[in-house]
Amino acid sequence: MLRKTFLLFLLISNLATAQQLIMIGGGKRTPDILTKLIESSGNENGKILVIPWASGEQEIAASNIKKEVAILSKISVEKAPFAPLTAETKATLLAQLKTAKGIFFCGGDQNRIMEVLKDEELFKAMHELYKNRVVFAGTSAGTAIMSEIMISGEGDFKVIDGSKVETKKGLGLMNEIIVDQHFIKRQRQNRLIGLIFKNPTLLGVGIDENTALYVEQNRFAEVLGESQVMIFETTKQAKEMKFIMLEKGEKYDLKKRKKI
Repeated sequence: MLRKTFLLFLLISNLATAQQLIMIGGGKRTPDILTKLIESSGNENGKILVIPWASGEQEIAASNIKKEVAILSKISVEKAPFAPLTAETKATLLAQLKTAKGIFFCGGDQNRIMEVLKDEELFKAMHELYKNRVVFAGTSAGTAIMSEIMISGEGDFKVIDGSKVETKKGLGLMNEIIVDQHFIKRQRQNRLIGLIFKNPTLLGVGIDENTALYVEQNRFAEVLGESQVMIFETTKQAKEMKFIMLEKGEKYDLKKRKKI
């Protein structure tokens, strides 16, 4: 009994300091999603750094998330320097990253984010932060960058053919999945299914609007928000795929590929 209690304590302690990722499918940031971001970022003792590079209106995008968080918490929320960066603003950003407990990427065009992160020093800095237990979150385009294979938004989506879906290198905090957003609302099944047939060892994760997938240790996932998350997996049979629909509060083991 004591051994089981000790092992449970170790598991809980490990999860409390594990890598954490909050991938929002776009739309609203519901209170439970924002609360998870705030708690994971250290509550009032923490700091969230908002990165608005994806947006065509960076000031507005950063201000919106700052206002939403302020309704729920007094946690510090800072804006990252706007893109494109200069040598001076890059130095400012690197200083901000050193004290951030949470990183939030706004929505817009994911290609704009990755254009900035072509800078190898910044790219490596992001990965180091994630390894060191800084929570990463994003919405829409800010979610698209989280997988290594990033859907760019271009392609022919009237057919199920992964070769006709343009992808680029993402930030790649997770390399076992391909993630898509606005998923059910914008009927994006074709492009994700096509990419999973093209990359059959990976899982397809489609996150709907007003919904998020919270992931710990790059493995244990839980649905937050109002809608659903769909997970696609190929089978051993050619051109055969299975999928599972996850509702709010449901959990999934991305490694064992089954509901918890």
